[in-house]
Amino acid sequence: MALDSPVNAPRMWLLVDDRAGNRSQCMGVAQALGLSFETRELRYGILAGFPNTLLGASFAGLTATSRAGLSPPWPEAVIAAGRRTAPVARYIKRLSGGRTRLFQIMHPGGGSSDFDLIAVPNHDTAGDGPNILRITGAPHGMTNTRLVAAATEWGQRLENLPRPRIVLIVGGSTRNRRFGVDMARELGRIASGMAVASGGSLMVTTSRRTDDAGEALLTEIDVPAHIHRWEDSGDNPYIGYLGLADAVIVTGESVSMCSEACAVPVPVYIYGSPKLISAKHRRFHEELFQRGFARPLDGRLDEWTHPPLNAANSIAHEIAGILNR
Repeated sequence: MALDSPVNAPRMWLLVDDRAGNRSQCMGVAQALGLSFETRELRYGILAGFPNTLLGASFAGLTATSRAGLSPPWPEAVIAAGRRTAPVARYIKRLSGGRTRLFQIMHPGGGSSDFDLIAVPNHDTAGDGPNILRITGAPHGMTNTRLVAAATEWGQRLENLPRPRIVLIVGGSTRNRRFGVDMARELGRIASGMAVASGGSLMVTTSRRTDDAGEALLTEIDVPAHIHRWEDSGDNPYIGYLGLADAVIVTGESVSMCSEACAVPVPVYIYGSPKLISAKHRRFHEELFQRGFARPLDGRLDEWTHPPLNAANSIAHEIAGILNR
């Protein structure tokens, strides 16, 4: 939600790091807010692995280059996402004499009272408080405008793919769970089976976490398909895929990917092998299932719909209210 007078909007920094999910969450909220902003790239040193309760409000976890990019004049507001950005945001507020407003996505892991707003997913068991906003999933930038534009751009390129067109979004291994070859092949077989049964096709995209499992998955695809590997050069069709989707299949180890998948009001199916999915992600899936945004992947392709999901709008609404006070 944009403020009434964007020309006079406060200057805003987005603290973005090497995690694509964190970056897309910040960008999604900033775009929904409708204010001008600048990005500040953060790169971390070894101290960033320490608990935030020890780091406090500091730039200690940053590399020297990142610290050099943070200098006055300090912004009137900061949007950041993820635990590692929180000490940086808090120190900016301290250096500004307390003037900078802080808006954090996901729990900061210490110093909560320094933040004007903390957007915490419902599946996160972090405690509540007066500055906590509970949300479903992760905010993102998959607006209807972007999806329609991407669908227009990619529509002619993919017009030969028979419908229904099923998007297959493949993530991969996490820090504690491995997306193995056996899972990849199972997912490829299920997705291909759904396309065969419906007379449709697949639009497949992998991620940097897919690793060698991606090739194992692709060997199971024997239906009309358009495939984009993470390492492929050229235009990335990801948003175009979503804009053209008749259904979406997504691996469930990424809150951001699942949330973006639910931005389109078509059937969304989550692949949630117990070997891949943590308890936290399982809670998130159950919330999506209960609220009708998604269903477990079981090989069936049904016709159903749901409202688009994007927590960026509710977060932006709360930020706008705080900045207008």
